[in-house]
Amino acid sequence: MLECGVPSKLMPQSVSLVQRSCDQPTNNLRVIHNLPTGDRKADFAVCVKGMRFIKDESVRLVEWLELNFLLGANKIYLYEIETHPNISKVLKHYENRGKIDVKKFSQPGEIPNLLGLEEFFFRKHYSTKCAAENLMYNDCLYRNINRYKFVAVVDIDEVLMPKVRSSWKEILESVAPGVLSGKGHKWSSFAHYMVYFLPVMREKHGWMKDVPHFMHTLQNVYRAANHSFSKWHMKSIHDTQKVLTIHHHYPFTCLGGECSIMFIPSETAQLNHYRNDCRSTLKKECPYYKNNTILDDSILRFKAPLLRNSFNTLHHLGFLN
Repeated sequence: MLECGVPSKLMPQSVSLVQRSCDQPTNNLRVIHNLPTGDRKADFAVCVKGMRFIKDESVRLVEWLELNFLLGANKIYLYEIETHPNISKVLKHYENRGKIDVKKFSQPGEIPNLLGLEEFFFRKHYSTKCAAENLMYNDCLYRNINRYKFVAVVDIDEVLMPKVRSSWKEILESVAPGVLSGKGHKWSSFAHYMVYFLPVMREKHGWMKDVPHFMHTLQNVYRAANHSFSKWHMKSIHDTQKVLTIHHHYPFTCLGGECSIMFIPSETAQLNHYRNDCRSTLKKECPYYKNNTILDDSILRFKAPLLRNSFNTLHHLGFLN
């Protein structure tokens, strides 16, 4: 991240970057200064890293998008690297409706963009993988600092789930009253602790009744009894007027000094993580998670509208009879 001071009342149309102050510029980059479309900022934007899905996960993507809209997302910003044609069809549908924003993304520098080579490269250079993903997160932040009060950073196998409330807005107001009405508050970010919802946990109990098997999040209502309280597994909602740079899990730097993170109690809200198996960093804890599960049907509060909205979209796209 680079900073460059400009005269206070001037807004540059473009900038050039050089390595040394007297170098001849070879680039010209447009300055993006997006403003609110109405009289005031919207509440929540969601930022999603680059999507590379060769397998058809289109139905699951529809369910995930519709659930985030129900929870409070005003718009979802995604970066597309390479996707199955059906996923591209889903993205185009929501983009035409103004519900999402999709930007094409290719890996920078000498990072290979071919599927197999990219995966091999990132296995050897994990820190470079994280840095490339941070390009997208911070691009999303800076495109939206003037348009949204908050940005949430999640993957499409994750959901920031309220436990006793019905929306992100209600959660933030409960832990920091006045946070969305413009009143002062000290928090730069609101972190959610992660908990696993794995297929093996559901398989012990069978399918949910009155829910189609292809509705992934609605069918997975058994989770690990224990949350992971590591900062490397949580995901956050960030105040756009307080964070300066962000990361996958938490803010990197904030305006005015040290970042102030509110760790939301797990009984208030949590990060539902719908993976096929545990992360490699949790292999030791994984057997315990799998063998100690509880019913967590918080999502069923959204069952009726989620089914209705998902079915409407899936019918429109021709994915269901």
